[in-house]
Amino acid sequence: MSDNGASYVVPLQQLLRTMVEYGGTDLHITTDSAPQIRIDGRMVPLKLPPLDAAQTRWLCYGVMTDQQKHRLEEDLEVDFSFGLQGISRFRANVFNQRGATAGCFRSIPENIRSFDQLGLPAVVQSLCDKPRGLVLVTGVTGSGKSTTLAAMVDRINETEPLHILTIEDPVEYVHNHKRCLVNQREIHADTHSFKKALRSALRQDPDVVLVGELRDLETIESALTIAETGHLTFGTLHTSSCVQTINRIIDVFPAHQQPQVRAQLSLVLEGVVCQSLIPKSSGKGRALAIEVMIPNPAIRNLIREDKIHQIYSTMQTGQLKYGMQTYNQSLSDLVLRGDITQDVAMTYSSNPDELRELINRGVGTTSGQAASGPKAPSSSVLGGRNPNIKYT
Repeated sequence: MSDNGASYVVPLQQLLRTMVEYGGTDLHITTDSAPQIRIDGRMVPLKLPPLDAAQTRWLCYGVMTDQQKHRLEEDLEVDFSFGLQGISRFRANVFNQRGATAGCFRSIPENIRSFDQLGLPAVVQSLCDKPRGLVLVTGVTGSGKSTTLAAMVDRINETEPLHILTIEDPVEYVHNHKRCLVNQREIHADTHSFKKALRSALRQDPDVVLVGELRDLETIESALTIAETGHLTFGTLHTSSCVQTINRIIDVFPAHQQPQVRAQLSLVLEGVVCQSLIPKSSGKGRALAIEVMIPNPAIRNLIREDKIHQIYSTMQTGQLKYGMQTYNQSLSDLVLRGDITQDVAMTYSSNPDELRELINRGVGTTSGQAASGPKAPSSSVLGGRNPNIKYT
């Protein structure tokens, strides 16, 4: 390794501290570019020299164990998490690009925020009180799924004397034992795969199981089985609506298995929460738009009969009785409260005409409040225009 890499002007720990101080969510390290951080969804380059291949390797390898370095060299990419005392925890993905090392480091707050702090609807909190079944938290990358799940697990941890088992890749939020016993297993560090961990999960006497990501047929099948056998099961998917979530789960199975899976899903599903973070009209922070589906008898029947496309209309009318809300209803609520602009809301809606009609009628959600994303830096800090950040 060249001296050039080891003599880079700012070590990774200081770059991560800068990101946290400025309310950033991700730090990006790659060659031929200065380090960049994502603030309120936008990439902001630091006012530092571009990195070369030796420097990116030095920065990324500085927080990796020998085992993680070996996995990177074998698989050309590696996921892991780590903590820096007094700064934060971080989830990292280090990978190769054009023959050089690159990395993305996401901040994970050490303190788990409550439902009130996140502004999640009351119906989401009620899902934590279910004795069994499958609860899915979905959304695109960076939509706050992990934060919502952490709040849900923490709620159970504070209220019930149960055994919570999480299977994650990697472990993000660390849960202390409160009223619950909490065991957190990390892929590669504590188990070889989701498949093996899920296969042995039922032998570990859990009451609640969290599956970090339902990424393939075997993982989804195992999660359905665990929920079916009387355990409260949480999982995530990278889907952008509740209806798409149902379709994704069913479509991953071969055609001949789909009728059975629809029947199974209609029985075990207890809720789907789909969310995204929208830039605020103030230009600082992001607002939470959230869609919630609670499978009432009508929705369970639609899943069984393969009439998934009709679920949305049932959600539109299930607001008062079941606490359901559509994504457009949530967006409309944010616009009516002035949290986001109508133009921005339209770009995030899959049905802008319906959204426009809701706004014109003054129709939003009837429960809960939209939440803010990570707090923006204080005006005094931004007013100083940190010399390490180049504002574009």
